[in-house]
Amino acid sequence: MLKIGVFGVGHLGKFHLNNWKEIAGAELVGFYDPHDETAKEVSEKYQLPRFLDADALIDACDAIDVVAPTNYHFEWCEKAIKKGKHVFVEKPLANTMEEARQLVKLAAESGIKFQVGHVERFNPAFLAIKDMELNPMFIEVHRLAQFNPRGTEVSVILDLMIHDIDIILSIVKSDVKSISASGVGVLTETPDIANVRIEFHNGCVANLTSSRISMKKMRKIRLFQKDSYIGIDFLNKKTEIIKLKGPGDTNVFAFDIETPTGKKTIAMANPVVPEVNAIKMELEEFKNAILNNTKTIVSEMDGLMAMDVAHQILEKIGNNNISH
Repeated sequence: MLKIGVFGVGHLGKFHLNNWKEIAGAELVGFYDPHDETAKEVSEKYQLPRFLDADALIDACDAIDVVAPTNYHFEWCEKAIKKGKHVFVEKPLANTMEEARQLVKLAAESGIKFQVGHVERFNPAFLAIKDMELNPMFIEVHRLAQFNPRGTEVSVILDLMIHDIDIILSIVKSDVKSISASGVGVLTETPDIANVRIEFHNGCVANLTSSRISMKKMRKIRLFQKDSYIGIDFLNKKTEIIKLKGPGDTNVFAFDIETPTGKKTIAMANPVVPEVNAIKMELEEFKNAILNNTKTIVSEMDGLMAMDVAHQILEKIGNNNISH
């Protein structure tokens, strides 16, 4: 039985507690949270001991789950790794690039399992295309959210866009060539809305827009590649594929169009979207990686790479704002 300790039991932390309770082979030993009111409520509702000493909770566990604000990530992850404990940490991996690099180094030296909570990797709409051959040359991303003071200790880049950065880096098997970005802080001191263009060495271009001051919600990624278009709706958990019909495309809606090079047959399909709980699945995968000694699906290196791109974007936005 894998003993788990949760650090931070606010809004998202409670989701984690609910899911850990349902995961076979894992046992919650307690939680750490400096807020007395939240801690009292959680202790009573979940019948779970509150630890007042972070070190004591780490000592009592096999693995920790850090669902606290970003500025606490490094301190608790570092302590756990040094004690040989496995770590699951919410995104972004850490508050600064220096902290992130240090955690990657410590994890490599200790041999523990480390997973970063880029939960969109487990979104059913994304899982629906996991067996497809993806080689996009143009990617269009929109992630729009209504304003919520929670999470505003970091910019919209590290709060929202980092989800899409991680997804794109997992799809595009190429290094980043250049980044251009602009953003503006409307309600907070850091960018609340941003538009970014990432060019990769293989020629792929990704256009990303993220906002946390929108009137409507949207979480969509559109992939364009030779012979096909793939639309992934992370919010409504739907996926659609429109492509040139091939011999293997049966049971699809198809129609003909005239092109300069003759008639082409277009096939439209909605792949089966699995019914999964993304948070539960990512925590289960973390548990399985520990018990089976396999690689975590979203490793500390993945977390570092997403942060690296996010920080390059913030640098570009900062420079743009200074020069005007």
